[in-house]
Amino acid sequence: MSLAARARSGADDVRAALARGLHRLHDRVVFLLQIGLGVVVAWFTARLALGHPQPFFAPVTAILCLGLTYGQRLRRIVEVTVGVAIGVLVGDVTILLLGSGGLQMAFVVVAAMAIAIVVSSGQLVVIQAGVQSVFIVAFAATTSTGVGRWLDALVGGLVALVIGALVPTSPVGRPRAEAARTVRAVARTLESVAEALRTGDVDLARDALDEARSLEDRLTDLRTAAAEGVAVVRQSPLLRRHRPQAVAASALVVPLDRCVRNLRVLARRAGVAVRRDETVPPRYVDLVAELARAADDLARVLDEHALPSAGRVVLARVAGLSARAEPSAGLSAEMVRGQVRSIVVDLLVVAGLDDDEALQLVPESHLP
Repeated sequence: MSLAARARSGADDVRAALARGLHRLHDRVVFLLQIGLGVVVAWFTARLALGHPQPFFAPVTAILCLGLTYGQRLRRIVEVTVGVAIGVLVGDVTILLLGSGGLQMAFVVVAAMAIAIVVSSGQLVVIQAGVQSVFIVAFAATTSTGVGRWLDALVGGLVALVIGALVPTSPVGRPRAEAARTVRAVARTLESVAEALRTGDVDLARDALDEARSLEDRLTDLRTAAAEGVAVVRQSPLLRRHRPQAVAASALVVPLDRCVRNLRVLARRAGVAVRRDETVPPRYVDLVAELARAADDLARVLDEHALPSAGRVVLARVAGLSARAEPSAGLSAEMVRGQVRSIVVDLLVVAGLDDDEALQLVPESHLP
């Protein structure tokens, strides 16, 4: 690869990484707004209700509790609140009785974590108890604050609990949107594979394989979104009615994971065929291109929140075309056709069929 080509590839990688970062930011704006709300409410609640002029631990606890994910959110809020409260309380009591210093810090960490282990089996509780107790001893200038910081921590945790239960405006449609992005990326990779087979372009075949491998990041985003979507509809009384949609979107993870695995195999074998200059029948190449169009159509259906069944027609057509084998086709060509048939099954499941129904739409292979 030439220096100019490497520079272009590096620039493309940077742009792709920036795009992914901006996409993550877009998905987390709701969390950031909730954290900002939690900080303000916790701060002023502690100041006005408790009369504390600098209630540092109230907003800190709110931030730690709310976090940036919805997975097991209410449980995490409770665990963090309990851990922070134990750490702050043990730290405050230690300072009142023993003062601050290195030995006191060692004592307070062991004591706080031991109490947390007795109180809860959650690792988050134990870690937060130890960390917060260190903060208390390390930054304690006087013993005049008493147990006020413990009350601040409780206020922050309670504020986070209310926000987590009542204001979880998680986009319930995000898992489906992530699924649509993944299917559209599958379509683009299939287009690259078809073009590489058609032109014999080794570099394009290599890029197609890289694209297929990079889809693992999209699957990670999809898994996270699906887990968060199910968690939030279970936890929030305001979003319970969306549970069927969240569960249905979560069910897309397994077939899309299989689809991406099969796509990697297809792209790898297509690359072998191109490098070895093996003949792949034009009809097989057209089959890959047709599958790309079918995947793009399914992605559009998912994006438009139409019934997934609307994306089955083109997939069923590709399934029928894939049954015809060419007598002269070699190993690589037949593997390409076989992976097309596997991906069709996976996408039919994404389109709402179960595994058996999807398999029934793919006819047995036959020679002309």
